[in-house]
Amino acid sequence: MLSEEPEKNTNEKWGIAHIYSSYNNTIVHLTDLTGAETVSISSGGMHVNADRYESSPYAAMKASTAVVEVAKTKGFTAFHIRVRAVGGVGSRVPGPGAQAAIRAIARGGFKIGRIDDVTPIPHDTTRKKGGKRGRRV
Repeated sequence: MLSEEPEKNTNEKWGIAHIYSSYNNTIVHLTDLTGAETVSISSGGMHVNADRYESSPYAAMKASTAVVEVAKTKGFTAFHIRVRAVGGVGSRVPGPGAQAAIRAIARGGFKIGRIDDVTPIPHDTTRKKGGKRGRRV
């Protein structure tokens, strides 16, 4: 009898794409599935020459395409994505480059598995800077 089970693709090689996106920069870091071995790493600041453009979607896209090229040569076919914002006492919302970085990885021809938000959120935190009366402008 024929089984109704779909064929499993055994020649897939999975990795994890760690995307750290703040309002100052975007860092794309590709690792193997354990997260211990770095495949490739790039940041927005490596691809633009003005500080104010480091966090832009264009810089994030360039950083992603740079790491995607290296990942293709090393035989990766699919990625789980972990998006991280600053967290802690900083912003808990990923910067403008996160969306562009994910899109560039998908356009690179990779299968996308799970997309997780791994922003560190404290349950009880250190005091935010600015003093008792806050930041006075």
